[in-house]
Amino acid sequence: MDEEDSDVTPPQTVPAAAPVAAPPRSAPAARRGGTLALLIALVALFVAAFALWRVVAIERGQGDAQSSLRGELDARIDDLSRAGDQRKRDFDTLRQRIADADSVNKSVREELLALGERSRHLEDAVANLADQRLTGRDALALNEAEFLLQLADERLALFHDAQAALAAYRLADSALASAEDPVFSGVRQTIGAEMQAIRAAKPLDTAATLAALERVRDSLAALPAKAAPTAAEPPPSKLVAVLGQFVRIGEASSAPENRDPALARSLVAIELRGAEAALLARDAATYAASLKRAKAAISATFDAGSDAARQDLAELDRLAAAPLAPALPELGSALRELRNLRATRALSQPRAAPPVAGANP
Repeated sequence: MDEEDSDVTPPQTVPAAAPVAAPPRSAPAARRGGTLALLIALVALFVAAFALWRVVAIERGQGDAQSSLRGELDARIDDLSRAGDQRKRDFDTLRQRIADADSVNKSVREELLALGERSRHLEDAVANLADQRLTGRDALALNEAEFLLQLADERLALFHDAQAALAAYRLADSALASAEDPVFSGVRQTIGAEMQAIRAAKPLDTAATLAALERVRDSLAALPAKAAPTAAEPPPSKLVAVLGQFVRIGEASSAPENRDPALARSLVAIELRGAEAALLARDAATYAASLKRAKAAISATFDAGSDAARQDLAELDRLAAAPLAPALPELGSALRELRNLRATRALSQPRAAPPVAGANP
């Protein structure tokens, strides 16, 4: 402390003339208090300078932050301004598109209204065409059914061909089923009743009978011939032996058992062909006679004990036992009913007025 005091307050020369007062005893303490006050002042000055520096630094940082924030805000404002301008342009474009769409929708609505009107006209035209088509189809179906019913009646009356008549009745029923008018359902019921009556008569099936005759005819080649009888003959005389070298004398016989097997097969085949022709012509007498002759020829010429001969004879017996033309019921009710209904329907429909002479077409 003495050195500091010497440095702070250098010794001063007191003039000799002036009387020097003796320093008080509290001078060192005063010097120490001044030094302490100076240090406090320096510290306070340093603290104030530091505080001022911090305030300046903080204000500078805040200024920089505010300037950067202001720059960012300006950039964002510019972006928002540009986005607003773009949204405005998009909104204008969208408004223009909406206006165009409104105009297009208006034109489409007008076209739809016109199309709906055309569709109604087209539906009316299609309905008229459908009515005409149904009318024409019904007329064609009724004509076909009437023709088939008449064909079935004539076939049954002329040839007693029940199978062909049944086929014609089935086709007529199918033709009536395709008609739209339910009035003709009663005719279909009548057709079904007549078909049941034909089946109840149990007519001969022509196709099956022809197939059976063909099977018998094809099996003739496999029939074994009957063994020829052996009879004891007297020894010929010398004159007969000499004449037998030049002339052979025998007895001609037309009995079936004396025929050649090949000739017998041909004759049986001819008889079966005759039976087929009689079957197609519905000639019951000729049919039965042909079967009888064929059976007799097979029995006389071929071995009746063989399996093939027994099967053929049994088949011929079955065919001969079946009635060729059984009593069939009287038909024609369906045809008359159909004609009556068609006549009634034609009278109920209005007729077109005849054209007036001299009128413009």
